Amino acid sequence: MNDFTQSLFVDYCSSQPIAMGRLVSMNRRIAFEYTPEFLKLGFELSPFKLPLKPGVQFSTDRVFDGLFGVFNDSLPDGWGRLLLDRKLKNKGVFPSHLTPLDRLRYVGTHGMGALQYRPEFPFTSMEKKEIELDQLAQECTQFEEKEEEPFLDELIQLNGSSAGARPKILVSLDSKTKLIRASDNHRNHTHPDWIVKFRSSVDPLDMGSIEYAYHLMATIAGVIVPEARLFKSKLCSGYFGVKRFDRNEKIFLHSHTLSGLLHANHRIPSLDYEAVMKATAILTKNIAEQKKQFRHIAFNVFAHNRDDHAKNFSFLMDENGILSVSPAYDLTFSAGPGGEHCTTVMGNGRSPGKADLLKLAAVSGIDTKDALDILSQVKEAVSQWKQWAQEAGVSKSSMQLIQKSLCEQLCT
Repeated sequence: MNDFTQSLFVDYCSSQPIAMGRLVSMNRRIAFEYTPEFLKLGFELSPFKLPLKPGVQFSTDRVFDGLFGVFNDSLPDGWGRLLLDRKLKNKGVFPSHLTPLDRLRYVGTHGMGALQYRPEFPFTSMEKKEIELDQLAQECTQFEEKEEEPFLDELIQLNGSSAGARPKILVSLDSKTKLIRASDNHRNHTHPDWIVKFRSSVDPLDMGSIEYAYHLMATIAGVIVPEARLFKSKLCSGYFGVKRFDRNEKIFLHSHTLSGLLHANHRIPSLDYEAVMKATAILTKNIAEQKKQFRHIAFNVFAHNRDDHAKNFSFLMDENGILSVSPAYDLTFSAGPGGEHCTTVMGNGRSPGKADLLKLAAVSGIDTKDALDILSQVKEAVSQWKQWAQEAGVSKSSMQLIQKSLCEQLCT
């Protein structure tokens, strides 16, 4: 690539594609302007940082290199970025020379959510052959540890521009044959798409089982989670997979992370849960959604999920422009940075507990009785960790290690 992208069109693709606006790189800044057509639609996709109004708008900060957070949410992070950067190096392109618009061109129509970008860099079409998960897991490990390039194109096409550090692929699961195939992310194909995660080189062999046990535990705790399953493996206890929740039949749902909404850097602790609850109240204007968010937060605290950064909270917009809290995702045991939560609870990141959560409920307008009921239900589910761990096939050593931390947490 010799010329950097200077201009990019953005389409909002829910039930029917509509031109949303245009991104332009100028004088080391990135400008965006809504189309009159989209302004008439009246949908506030990113009300805090990119309000729905005519005229050219610039981001007032450099959190995402001048890109508005709603578009930064489309970019792959962690594993996906690693794949793309190595591909570019093979072509003689220094990844550091790419602008955010260049990277969005690579996302094109393959991103999560309802936003698509054109013109896109073309991908080589991939044969819709059956996918063997154990083989792909080994390829991911070889690529990650030994920089094995023969697998690069296949892994890039299966990545689906999803975020997160752990290797993952986007696949289609045939409901009749149960075969796993590559997903094309096409709106006219209504097959169910799943994100399947593989363990990284530093994860335990039963990482998939641990996350599946957390999924079972969260479900009993009343947390709204996407459909999930543990895909079988001969190499480990299984691969954790979740069904995409940004898609409903032929409709793509706009998805926006809290990181992108608030321009909060998810790589460093930057938020308190009070801000999470305030944003939820403003965006949804619905006390039921606030309670849903509060339950998710309580689960993170009691289940010792301290990797609770700003990108692990999202909102979905339906075809009528109504925002709601997305299903909870990336729920698993985590020690967090320096042993603390990425997102503090009323200022407490080291050892938040029931008292901090009740203060959070109070400032969020949640009735004390309702808050106590939620906390009781979550604690009861977490107290049964061993049951969920055994059901998911978690190893004895992992089960005991996590049990010790959960017992300490439940006493706070």
